[in-house]
Amino acid sequence: MTTTMRLNVQHLNIRPLDMMKAWVEQQLRALGVLRAIDEANVRLVRLKDASPAYQVHVHLVTPDPDVFAATCDHTLRAAFTKAIAQLREQITSRASKRLQRLRSNVKARRGG
Repeated sequence: MTTTMRLNVQHLNIRPLDMMKAWVEQQLRALGVLRAIDEANVRLVRLKDASPAYQVHVHLVTPDPDVFAATCDHTLRAAFTKAIAQLREQITSRASKRLQRLRSNVKARRGG
């Protein structure tokens, strides 16, 4: 990734750990290979009386349309892993649709 990603992590009812922030950043940088990420806003929530108790909300600010994910699970790691999977799916889906559209435009111009 050529640009610097600004990472904002908000914790609600979760004690912030440097190790957790480093893991979150590592996961998001891996997505940066698929699409440039200018800013990542991550909210990690633990709802004490809910089941599943952990919620993760991610908003990626990109040069293309922004990407969002919201998940929940019984562990923070599982919820965040689901969010990363949602983001990856959205990014690759949009990229494949864009490529398909370009191919059909080229095919139409060639008359075939």
